[in-house]
Amino acid sequence: MRRFLALVLSVSLMVLPVRAEETKYVALTFDDGPSGKYTRKLLDGLYDRGVQATFLLCGYRMKDYPDLTKRIWEEGHEIGYHGFTHKNMKQMSRREIAKELEDSQALLPEGCQPVFLRPPGGCCSDAVLQVTQVRNLAILGWSVDPRDWATHDTASIERFVLKNVKDGDIVLLHDMSDSSVKAALDIVDVLLDKDYEIVTVSRLVRIRGVKLKAGQVYGSLPRVKKSP
Repeated sequence: MRRFLALVLSVSLMVLPVRAEETKYVALTFDDGPSGKYTRKLLDGLYDRGVQATFLLCGYRMKDYPDLTKRIWEEGHEIGYHGFTHKNMKQMSRREIAKELEDSQALLPEGCQPVFLRPPGGCCSDAVLQVTQVRNLAILGWSVDPRDWATHDTASIERFVLKNVKDGDIVLLHDMSDSSVKAALDIVDVLLDKDYEIVTVSRLVRIRGVKLKAGQVYGSLPRVKKSP
């Protein structure tokens, strides 16, 4: 039911008489979860605000929190891969990387087929590129990173994001602490007040008319300026 309502909301937003080329869009992404109470609090806040985000989930955490994994999907959020163990993929073989993805895929809700991999720490390698090309996955980067995992200062996280964010940005956050979750929801409130629309990365891709390429890194999706 929650996913149905979320989809209805998305459709209603699509028919508003505001032209896409005039709207500012931002994608919020959350790494490393699900985390239990922090993810639950974040999902509650996003649901209350009618906002959808992209969650890059770790397999070992999905195994611990299958209910939250299912809820993320049912409420219309996007799920991407973040590895199973959260180990540095730059140090892995192609076979090891493939297993990370396969073990994670086995824990995803029915019908969920991610299109993005965000390697832990953003660490890429030839092996990562080759595996994503074979498995038709794009690599998800970011353009705004407040390093919220390294601080418990909610205000500094908010200041950094709001100072640097612009149309088409992909913001890197985590749902692993109270400070990060509070900052994320405060950021959502400010951006909504500034007439931003907060969307999943895949929706931003569609809005920008981008055709994803397997193995290519996407760090932001700004509006393409038309030639005069």
